[in-house]
Amino acid sequence: MQDFNGRLAVVTGAGSGMGRELAVQLAAAGCQLGLCDIALAPLEDTRAACLAAAAAAGLSGPSQSVTPTVSIHRCDVSSEAEMLAFRDAVIEAHNATCVHLLFNNAGIGGGGSFLLDDRSEWERTFGVCWYGVYFGARAFMPLLVAAPEAHIVNTSSVNGFWATLGPNTAHTAYSAAKFAVKGFTEALINDCRLHAPHVKVSLVMPGHIGTSIGLNTNRVLRGHGALEMTAEEVAVARARMAARGAPVDNLPDDHIRAAVHQAGLDFRDKAPLTAAQAATIILDGVRAERWRILVGEDAKRLDAMVRAEPEAAYEVDFTERLRDAGAFNNLIQSTRETSQSD
Repeated sequence: MQDFNGRLAVVTGAGSGMGRELAVQLAAAGCQLGLCDIALAPLEDTRAACLAAAAAAGLSGPSQSVTPTVSIHRCDVSSEAEMLAFRDAVIEAHNATCVHLLFNNAGIGGGGSFLLDDRSEWERTFGVCWYGVYFGARAFMPLLVAAPEAHIVNTSSVNGFWATLGPNTAHTAYSAAKFAVKGFTEALINDCRLHAPHVKVSLVMPGHIGTSIGLNTNRVLRGHGALEMTAEEVAVARARMAARGAPVDNLPDDHIRAAVHQAGLDFRDKAPLTAAQAATIILDGVRAERWRILVGEDAKRLDAMVRAEPEAAYEVDFTERLRDAGAFNNLIQSTRETSQSD
């Protein structure tokens, strides 16, 4: 699918990060867009950015043959009922009989420890990151099959083949979900080749990309940002920082809140690759019909190291060598800076 002009694309998690940037670049290429996120306010900004990108590309105005339509919809992707309602709303908004592109992109973090963390938080993270993909594929697959040609793009992560953030941080819910996305998508490639060969499938595995996932996770899991954390939530964050060796025992609660918020900002602002750059890599991969899209040099380095030494992948020395190779160095460094500033 070299030309996106006039196609209908569905993007989940389009309120920020890679989802927003995918939508903006698709709009500039002439796509009609059905976008969803957990809240409508960020989607309003995404829609404005999409229409501006389309106008800048010369795709709007009475003299143009294609004026992109951007519909926005509130949807919790972990709910099948809401995903089906989103599908029906997209069909109505675009008078659609088919969908050409589906980007199952929505995701959050959280639920790090299977042993220590709250079960509801663990399952909420798993639900968004795995069931968001599964329910998206279930809801839209008939519309993809109905198109003359179509492409489904599922976002996994480097944590879909390396289930950790390093030896001192538990990362089970997100990793388990992203492994599930990877396995499902790879199996779906062959399934579509057998039963719907005009539907292509791609697996996206980003490294450290500058998104607001850290900031958004608190809002999705707890209903507020890090600066509004309750005393109980602060105590949990303090214990996690202390486990990483940070001297936080005597810090005021507001300092802990500020540190958690700053960590989310650092993840977004100190990444080696922007969300816009990541979106470009993904769309180039779709145009080239690549099924496996590693996003970022850090993802490529990690992939090579895990393949070469799978038995060593969860040892302390592996993480040190990974950092020495230049992969995830900014992420590791920003964590250290946060701990030192505490």
